[in-house]
Amino acid sequence: MKIYLIRHGETDWNLEQRLQGATDIPLNENGLELARETARGLRDVAFDVIYTSPLKRARQTAEIIRGERDIPLIDEPRIREICFGIYEGYCCSPGNFTIPDPAFMNFFTDPGSYTPPQGAESIEQLCRRTTDFLHEVAYNPDNAGKTILFSSHGAAVKGLLSSLSVTDKKDFWNGGVHKNCGVTILNVEGHLITIERENVIYYDESLSHNYFAR
Repeated sequence: MKIYLIRHGETDWNLEQRLQGATDIPLNENGLELARETARGLRDVAFDVIYTSPLKRARQTAEIIRGERDIPLIDEPRIREICFGIYEGYCCSPGNFTIPDPAFMNFFTDPGSYTPPQGAESIEQLCRRTTDFLHEVAYNPDNAGKTILFSSHGAAVKGLLSSLSVTDKKDFWNGGVHKNCGVTILNVEGHLITIERENVIYYDESLSHNYFAR
């Protein structure tokens, strides 16, 4: 079995370095183009099914990747983005930092010390729900030999990989946040899941912007 993980395309909130989390922000024009370029790069992959976060930015990405394939596209809430609670919509840009509590930046810089704000999820909660879904799919004998795509988000993709590459919460961001439309390929043999390739992009890297916000 192969499982492909993709982070959604770019949004305006990514560019503005605003915390998106559970807020339902659509792709911008560049994000749509990144998804289209990635779809071209994956055009020969014979996906059997696509699972997507219900949030627009991930679902739009999934729909573009699916293209004309006659395959199911299924909403899966366990791969939605981590919720930032009362801080969603705030900016974390160094030049425009509006988050009331400066310690929130531990989420990015020191995840082992991160304390979620009111109404938010913890990193542990994110890892539990994403890993639960990954194992449900990977260990289902009905999926043997299939090729499956998960369309998700920056922190959620790291959550999906956490059981494979993280031994301590402080190492959650090992390798950094994946680029918009970055693709990671997992190989599943029996109960062994390994990372075959990580954060591969199929577009001109100059189209990708650097920012913290997920």
